[in-house]
Amino acid sequence: MRTMDFKMERPGLLEEGQEVTVTEGLLPGSYYYTIDPSLAMSANFKLRDRLHVNKGRVIKVEETARGFYVTVEFDE
Repeated sequence: MRTMDFKMERPGLLEEGQEVTVTEGLLPGSYYYTIDPSLAMSANFKLRDRLHVNKGRVIKVEETARGFYVTVEFDE
């Protein structure tokens, strides 16, 4: 199992236990992931840390002083 954190801009878009699909984006030298349909975005990852599956399950939704964060678990 692999977990990945995503930044979500508004509360209530995702719930714990929800199945999600992610889309991979490409930047020069790195990749990023977006929970469809543009609900939350990951940090940037190098090629060696690239995600190999596109479906996961939300295991935590958390509000911090910096905003809302979603942790997704992938079967990888």
